Amino acid sequence: MFADTASVIIKSGNGGDGHVSFHREKFVANGGPDGGDGGDGGDVIFVVDEGLNTLYDFRHRRKYAAENGEEGKKRNCHGKNGEDLIVKVPAGTVVKELRSGRVIADMSGDNKKQVILKGGRGGLGNQHFATARMQAPKYAQPGKPGIELEVKLELKCIADVGLVGFPNVGKSTFLSRVTNAKPKIANYHFTTLNPNLGVVDLPGGGGFVIADIPGLIEGASEGVGLGHEFLRHIERTRVIVHIVDAASTEGRDPIEDIYAINKELESYDPTLKEKPWLIAANKIDAIYGESDAINKLKEEFEPQGINVYPISAVSGQGLNELLGAIEKLLEEAPKDTYVFEQEYFPEVEVKAAEDEGFTVEYDEKENMYVCEGPKIDKMLGYTNIDSEKGFLFFQKFLKENGIIDKLAELGIQEGDTIRMYGLEFEYYE
Repeated sequence: MFADTASVIIKSGNGGDGHVSFHREKFVANGGPDGGDGGDGGDVIFVVDEGLNTLYDFRHRRKYAAENGEEGKKRNCHGKNGEDLIVKVPAGTVVKELRSGRVIADMSGDNKKQVILKGGRGGLGNQHFATARMQAPKYAQPGKPGIELEVKLELKCIADVGLVGFPNVGKSTFLSRVTNAKPKIANYHFTTLNPNLGVVDLPGGGGFVIADIPGLIEGASEGVGLGHEFLRHIERTRVIVHIVDAASTEGRDPIEDIYAINKELESYDPTLKEKPWLIAANKIDAIYGESDAINKLKEEFEPQGINVYPISAVSGQGLNELLGAIEKLLEEAPKDTYVFEQEYFPEVEVKAAEDEGFTVEYDEKENMYVCEGPKIDKMLGYTNIDSEKGFLFFQKFLKENGIIDKLAELGIQEGDTIRMYGLEFEYYE
């Protein structure tokens, strides 16, 4: 089963906590602090696996998590680092942050391996906090948490040539005739549901990859039908081939079809109109008697610099001329694979979210002041307020960040109670 999208949750490992311990040895009455540092959490790393061509495996597993780092040990022993999580994806996979749709990574071109989420750093052991005045610190630094993110994976076919056209114009038949691909072929009045890839082998050892982009319908660029599911696969192609039913076997006007599809392509991504393209006027074997359909196509598009090639995907008539024209366009087209730039940086975005301010309110029912917010929660996690030094450090944090000033504005008095995430303090100036 082909699958070109999937949504999963990925999480890097938490850093291990620093350790609190003191050197104990016979004949050594008061050994110094020897708590080791916690291990770093494992990273989440995406790697291209050339043997994969679908995202189907991601439909059966929802969450992927790297290993947490271990807590530090006594005798200055460092906790073990968490194992990295390697996630294998097919080439052409774009990783996006689910809510915003911004690109985190594009596993295409030379980008075969990328760290998507960094693991949390391990906390420092109590040995790092010894000073001349505080020779036996009883606190250590907690490990930093990993990052959890819901991402959308999109597989965008990497092909030289993209075939576009309305349903039942003969794209699948054409692909099966000129490549080794074996798509299902029938007189369907709906579209192929999956993109098919095939390799064209040319005389002299040359060749190129063709993608049969599932048939488009009007409104596809606005998400009508499966529009966006199909259009994403045309973005990486270097040359576009419009296939039309020149015989109008279903009563469609091939000229109107071409303009309709061009409109959908441009609406989806304006840069698509800059790609080189040509027209394959298919089903000439079904034209009986006199018909000026081919001449009308040429009169309409050749003055615009777009060549029209009459073909029959069934009989093979005109295919060599068309393939030669495609090869020539590819030689002239830029050879670089289109790679999406990174737009979302998890470490920066998550840190910004963690550092979003705070709230200070008076709870009349409980008769106390309540201080909450990611900034306060994070600082509480890194501070041992049971120690004198830690408590003074936390007071300094409250003052420097304007929390004390906000409490004063609300009219706090000495002896009033402050609650912060389940902890309660009496206020003294």
